[in-house]
Amino acid sequence: MTPVVEITGLVKGYHGLRPLRVQSLVVEAEEAVAIVGLDSITAEVLINVLTGAMLPDEGEVRVFGRSTATLADSDDWLGVVDRFGLVSARAVLLESLTVVQNLAMPFSLDIEPPPAALRERAVALAADVGLAESTWDRPVAALDAEAKLRVRMGRAIAHNPAILVFEHPSEGLDRTRVAEVGRSVREVAKARRTSALTLTADAELAGHAASRVLTLEPATGRLIPRKKGWLFGK
Repeated sequence: MTPVVEITGLVKGYHGLRPLRVQSLVVEAEEAVAIVGLDSITAEVLINVLTGAMLPDEGEVRVFGRSTATLADSDDWLGVVDRFGLVSARAVLLESLTVVQNLAMPFSLDIEPPPAALRERAVALAADVGLAESTWDRPVAALDAEAKLRVRMGRAIAHNPAILVFEHPSEGLDRTRVAEVGRSVREVAKARRTSALTLTADAELAGHAASRVLTLEPATGRLIPRKKGWLFGK
């Protein structure tokens, strides 16, 4: 089976102290991988490179078996981007609207209020990502950081992407909830039979979110596998 993501010899400058380097990364279909050691800026750059929004300065990035350098036009690019589900604080939520309304938006803008069939689809997403029924009709502004993350997860899985990319998902969370959120990352991807790539600086979150955890060595771009039994005994 063709890997979902293949990176070889990536170098991408972004006006930081050093360029983003990734020597080699392969994410297989339905595999959950986490990379530890990315700050918010480098995570955003890597996502832009993966989705073809930026091209590497050196090396090659292949997604779904295709080099991002071969994307011909905006329609071609959008066809690739649509296969990614991005879970990021950069993904805007409409905080004055309810959870259900926010989760209905990937399907329709007829959300004032959503018709019964549309509400049913939104509620199904809410349940899939672990949002309690008590939150469904609350405005997003009233939610805590974890619930907002789960709304973003619901939005990301709405169209059954080939890969979910989580950008610093534990940021702002109560530390007592990090393990549970990490498990949710993994379980949501498994239930959808999609790959998951978690980009984080949080080793605890990574240990629960992925079956394979790699630590980025920024100077060289090496991705160092976590030894079995390290930290959480996985």
